[in-house]
Amino acid sequence: MVSGKLKSLGYDLLQLFFPRLCEGCSQSLMRQEKVLCIGCTSELPLTNYHDQTHNDSTLRFAGRLPFERATSLAYFTAEGLLQHLLHQLKYKDKQEIGNYLGEQLGYGLRGTEWIMTVDAIVPVPLHPQKQAARGYNQAKLIAEGMGEVLSIPVVDSVLYRRLHTESQTKKSRTERIDNMKDVFAVRKPEMLNNKHVLLVDDVLTTGATLEACALTLSAIQGAKTSFATVGIAMD
Repeated sequence: MVSGKLKSLGYDLLQLFFPRLCEGCSQSLMRQEKVLCIGCTSELPLTNYHDQTHNDSTLRFAGRLPFERATSLAYFTAEGLLQHLLHQLKYKDKQEIGNYLGEQLGYGLRGTEWIMTVDAIVPVPLHPQKQAARGYNQAKLIAEGMGEVLSIPVVDSVLYRRLHTESQTKKSRTERIDNMKDVFAVRKPEMLNNKHVLLVDDVLTTGATLEACALTLSAIQGAKTSFATVGIAMD
């Protein structure tokens, strides 16, 4: 009892001097809340794609390459809550947001049958130069949050980015695909032999980056790929 009271007092003192605030509304978070308060969490525009064989995420890859499944956690729109969260993650060093979003994606996938066939989670890699500048790979943070919830290992030592590319933001679909040619490569491919790999990234737009990753992994013996992103960009 005394120990519990001391912990409560310690938390209250931390909140007084180093308040934990909701990334959505800037209100103080309750002890059990992470990143978003319950109210803002309920405002995330969830897709509910996870158990759907055909959804907008799968359509972005359909007919372009063989794959097992594709899903996204929430809709990504300009000035929306998810856009704000990912901006804070990528450019404001809010690394805890990556783990939080990965956990939410993991919780959503945990009830599906197909996720039980996944052997490894592979985050889309950054070029070493870009990762050094940012200090971390946001896709890896998301993957780690998912791995913790799903008890699936995160493997980030096989797929790597060997070329530094221009930003994809203002490119057309065709330009994005051309920009990603021969960008990725593999090392120690035997680690993913005959494995079902879940490729993870932050936002699905045209799918050019994930497609390039999957095509690179297709050279590995028996490897199958699925895709999962936190957001799916909407026009």
